[in-house]
Amino acid sequence: MKIFENPNPKDWAKLLERPTKTVDDIEAIVNDVFSDVKANGDSAIKSYTSKFDKVDLDSLVVSEAEIVEATERVSKKLKKAIKLAKSNIKAFHKAQRTNKVFLKTMKGVTCWQEKRPIQKVGLYIPGGTAPLFSTVLMLAIPAKIAGCKDIVLCSPPNKEGKIADEILYTAKLCGVTKIVKVGGIQAIAGLTFGAPSIPQVYKIFGPGNQYVTVAKQLATKYGVAIDMPAGPSELLVMADESANPAYVASDLLSQAEHGSDSQVILVTTSKSFAEDVNTEVKSQLEVLPRKAMASDAINNSKSIVVDNNEIALALIDAYGPEHFIVATNDNDYFVENIGNAGSVFIGNYTPESAGDYASGTNHTLPTNGFSKAYSGVNLDSFQKSMTFQKISQKGIKNIGPAIELMAEAEGLQAHKNAVTLRLKDLES
Repeated sequence: MKIFENPNPKDWAKLLERPTKTVDDIEAIVNDVFSDVKANGDSAIKSYTSKFDKVDLDSLVVSEAEIVEATERVSKKLKKAIKLAKSNIKAFHKAQRTNKVFLKTMKGVTCWQEKRPIQKVGLYIPGGTAPLFSTVLMLAIPAKIAGCKDIVLCSPPNKEGKIADEILYTAKLCGVTKIVKVGGIQAIAGLTFGAPSIPQVYKIFGPGNQYVTVAKQLATKYGVAIDMPAGPSELLVMADESANPAYVASDLLSQAEHGSDSQVILVTTSKSFAEDVNTEVKSQLEVLPRKAMASDAINNSKSIVVDNNEIALALIDAYGPEHFIVATNDNDYFVENIGNAGSVFIGNYTPESAGDYASGTNHTLPTNGFSKAYSGVNLDSFQKSMTFQKISQKGIKNIGPAIELMAEAEGLQAHKNAVTLRLKDLES
């Protein structure tokens, strides 16, 4: 990783650029696929699956028999690990439930707010080089807790036309209602418009590559909500000489192996520590099965040396990392003051992979700087807040005159009349 010493703040934006294509480079392809799927449904989806995933499918929907067979092939040890993760994730997301907000704002005027589930949700689960069955846990569990009626899972098939056994087992375990063998742009298009094999949904969740990210953003133009713009994975580590260079290197590589377009950054107050981490990265990289992919990501990454924690914090907030690890002599300073991060991991014994799998927090997080405005997926992501109000005769008398005056001042006479008619009837 190239080391940058005390970069000028005016150069931070350039230094912290993500290694991603612009939307313009991708949007034309996404628009073409969307138009085709909208017009031709399953036939278009199968055609793109053949083109992009190199497999021809007779049926897009996973059968119950396939799920049973896949479940039998998953080892007992892995099932136990998945169930442990499910328990922690379920507990943490159940704890996010909130009570009804009920208030009498004045005599005769009652307002309240309740949470209701989003009835139809689509879960996108990346497959390809790393079938992310852990993402099934992160999305299906809160969807089930929220009370979503239809939970549709899409994941790309492998060359044999199958979805990974672990994904199918976890989907069944977590209450997914339908599983479809489709990935990429065509999956997002199917969830957006609906097709014979893919139900149309109201909101789409899940991470993906840059094409999936742009496809999700395009889906919003057709009235379908999305969780967030979640693209290639990224990690920023803030560490000083109190940290373990081997641990830091392992964390950086854990994100780098996600894909060639991932990015990892080390921020530190010690150049010698940055050099020690580089040595560890080179050593650990040599034995990784995904060495080529991780190497590409490391080439997109950098170490930044700054003079003090205050400068470091300003730089980190400017970047807005998806994952943020802090391992310093003064972790509390960063924990108490960080403003922009998807999820924070504190101390030498809190690897980012704990949040990816089993600690309980959600790993579907905003990337590409969107942590400045977006939250990671949580229970509320699968719910809507609905407000209610009830006004009595006494209440309309109390509040009515104010409404009349305000409506008249805005020039909205019909709004005023809706109150005036009621008040006149109550006077008679």
